[in-house]
Amino acid sequence: MVSLLEGLATTRTIRRYTNEPIPDADLATILWHATRAPNGSNRQAFRFVVLADGSRAAAAKALLGDSFRSSWARKRRSDGYDAGSARDASTPKGRMAATMQHYVDNFEQIPVVVLVCFRRYREATPSEGASIYPACQNLLLAARALGYGGAMTMWHQVVEAELREMLDIPDGVAVSACITLGRPAGHHGPVRRRPLAELVYEDRWGASPEWAIDPPGTRYTQAGPPTNPNS
Repeated sequence: MVSLLEGLATTRTIRRYTNEPIPDADLATILWHATRAPNGSNRQAFRFVVLADGSRAAAAKALLGDSFRSSWARKRRSDGYDAGSARDASTPKGRMAATMQHYVDNFEQIPVVVLVCFRRYREATPSEGASIYPACQNLLLAARALGYGGAMTMWHQVVEAELREMLDIPDGVAVSACITLGRPAGHHGPVRRRPLAELVYEDRWGASPEWAIDPPGTRYTQAGPPTNPNS
C-alpha cells in the first residue's frame, strides 16, 4: 500500500498492461472506494458498468477497440505523431506514440474496462461532471493502491449508441468516461509536471506566491503550451 500523498504524486496514466486478471475482491475494493467520492447533494448518481471476461464484455471490448483505433488514427494524423520528433522512439513524443499504438492495438486484451455513468436527475448541465469525476479519480487512486494502473478516456463516444443498446444502458444515463484497468507492464510515477510557481497564483492572475515551492527532487516536464506571463 502507498500513502495517500504518495499515491497522488505518483499515479500516472497506465496504458500497457499484463494479461493478469483483476480478482473480484480487488474490483470490489476499487469500486467501493470510487463510490466514497464527493458528489452533488450526496445523490450518489454514479453507476459503474464493469466489463471483464463475460461474453457481452468481450463484444463491448471489441466494439470499443475499433472505436479507440479509429480515434487514435485521427489524433495521430492531426497532432503530428507521424512526423518530426515523434519518428524517434527515444523522444517523449515518440514514446507516447508507441504507447498509444500499443494501447489501441491490444484493447481487447485489457483485463477490465469500466464505463463510468451518471444517472441524471435533471437536464444535462455543464456542472454535472462535479458529481462524477471525483469518483473517477478515487477509482484510479484505489487501483494504484492495490498495484494496478488505469487510463481514463472519452473515446467510447464514437460507439456510444451501440454500447447503450448492447449493455442495456437506459436513456437519462450519461456515459461520462471509459476507464481501462490492469496490472501495469511498466510502473507508476513520480509524474512530471511544470513547476508549481508556473501553475499557482495568489491574489491576482500571473502572480506566483513565494510559498509555491516544489518538494526536493521534483522532476519537470517540457510538455504543454509555452509559458508566458499571460498564460
